[in-house]
Amino acid sequence: MALKPSAQRVQDALAARGFSNTVVELPDSARSVAEAAAAVGCEAAQIVKSLVFRGESGRAILVVASGAHRVDEKLVAALVGEGIGRADADYVREQTGYAIGGVPPIGHAQPLVTVVDEDLLRLERVWAAAGHPKAVFPLTPAELVAMTGGRVGKVA
Repeated sequence: MALKPSAQRVQDALAARGFSNTVVELPDSARSVAEAAAAVGCEAAQIVKSLVFRGESGRAILVVASGAHRVDEKLVAALVGEGIGRADADYVREQTGYAIGGVPPIGHAQPLVTVVDEDLLRLERVWAAAGHPKAVFPLTPAELVAMTGGRVGKVA
């Protein structure tokens, strides 16, 4: 069965970067942490939330965080060296090419500054959004860091 176009873009981005992870489309929504964890049968902490912020400079900041955390904007600002604010849906789509609820950690329309939640590194396997609210893919935290080129730090 063919993937939805946005999920296929993520699958293609994974392959282009040399990763063998496979995007899976679920029968139900995985838009929220709770929905995603229930759908794949894991703990909320194993769900990678992809949150886009707008830096004071105008650049997009992607924070990939454990689903068990509420991101502390002050900690992220210290990591990226500038103040940050929440991004609206239009900005998220413009910068990433994806709608909120399906933003993957890779395959974006524009280059993003990325911060990876250090607590994800304690886990064996995590699940990330794959371009669509019903699409996810499994990966290791080491793969997450490698594919995003993100700076690992405390975000919660």
